Amino acid sequence: MKTPSVALRLRIFIGESDKRGHRPLYEVIVEEARKRGLAGATVLRGCLGFGAHSRIHTSKILRLSEDLPVVVEIVDATEKIQAFLPDLDSLVIEGLVTMEIVQVITYRHNGR
Repeated sequence: MKTPSVALRLRIFIGESDKRGHRPLYEVIVEEARKRGLAGATVLRGCLGFGAHSRIHTSKILRLSEDLPVVVEIVDATEKIQAFLPDLDSLVIEGLVTMEIVQVITYRHNGR
């Protein structure tokens, strides 16, 4: 990705136990983003949260720590994010997807 001054940040809020087949959904999303040539994806695991069912998920209580919140973040050019949305829609059955305009300051990699 060439560093644009403006890009989109896609955030996908799902549960750690969400699956696509036998695989964690967050892994499937990241791999699909990579296949589509997106600039990168990061998975963040939360220690506390709740969603549409208002059930608290926390790492403090063992029995409630089985489905911690997970956020997948992807930043790329508007056209590439927009093109990825139909794939994402077919993958995320339950969760929250947001999109925000962001300003990219630096995007570098070592060309070795």
